Amino acid sequence: MIENENIKIPLDVPAKSRNRYRDNYLRITKGRERLMLFAGDQKAEHLNDDFFGEGIDREDNDPEHLFRIAASSNIGVFATQLGLIARYGMDYPSVPYLVKLNSKTNLIKAEQADPRSPLWIDVPQVVEFMESSKLDILGVGYTIYLGSEHEGEMLSQAARLVYQAHQAGLVTVLWVYPRGRAVADERDPHLIAGAAGVALTLGSDFVKLNYPAGAEEDRADLFKEAVQAAGRTKVVCAGGESTDARLFLQRLHDQIHISGAAGNATGRNIHQRPLDEAIRLCNAIYAITLDNASVDWAYRLYSGE
Repeated sequence: MIENENIKIPLDVPAKSRNRYRDNYLRITKGRERLMLFAGDQKAEHLNDDFFGEGIDREDNDPEHLFRIAASSNIGVFATQLGLIARYGMDYPSVPYLVKLNSKTNLIKAEQADPRSPLWIDVPQVVEFMESSKLDILGVGYTIYLGSEHEGEMLSQAARLVYQAHQAGLVTVLWVYPRGRAVADERDPHLIAGAAGVALTLGSDFVKLNYPAGAEEDRADLFKEAVQAAGRTKVVCAGGESTDARLFLQRLHDQIHISGAAGNATGRNIHQRPLDEAIRLCNAIYAITLDNASVDWAYRLYSGE
């Protein structure tokens, strides 16, 4: 557990917002400086591909499935767009939220045009919504496609939103993915480390990165470069496509205890399962991330043994 006085509050958090920032940071990390982020922003990012089809439980096609999981599981924060929160949040006021400020669909492929994902809403609007709705909004998030010909626009927007969020005492998470026609291999570990460093220069509290490519036994070591390059910006790893639960939990354990990552941001691997199984997997991920549980113990928790 981290004590209040040991939190390094960024200098762009003004005196009037320091208590709110400290409280939000402690709550989003459960006082352990690690983040278990349940990602529910794919309704825009991947359209209905992640919610309906072979291997996906039919419950997942109902958007409320995301909120049922978030309300019934151990998580640090549930990240999704403000519109979804506005439509369902009145029935789930106990959920800790992170508002995703930008998104794009997957219809335009990188070989057709470089990705561009400008703001949908800005931080002052989030603050207004937080105050009027009385919901538990702890932070904001934003995606940058590094290497896109539009990266300048996204970097500029990210810099401003991190500053504005800190001014309001909110925690920030940047999704930073190398992607576009200038990027030969977006899973290159050295390039991912560069993306981590960019998130640090933007002043973000956390950065969500893809796990590098490579043999499974080597990936955790390769990811160390990104964790070190991020400095005081904490690294969380994207969950990726749905996979075997045991392999997923082992990979998460290695990311934290070998690479030195500070948590995970998981969506599809959780919400594509039936509600009861999704809750059990959420709790197993939380146990590894926040409670330093072993893979065996977490897998038993997931299995219901």
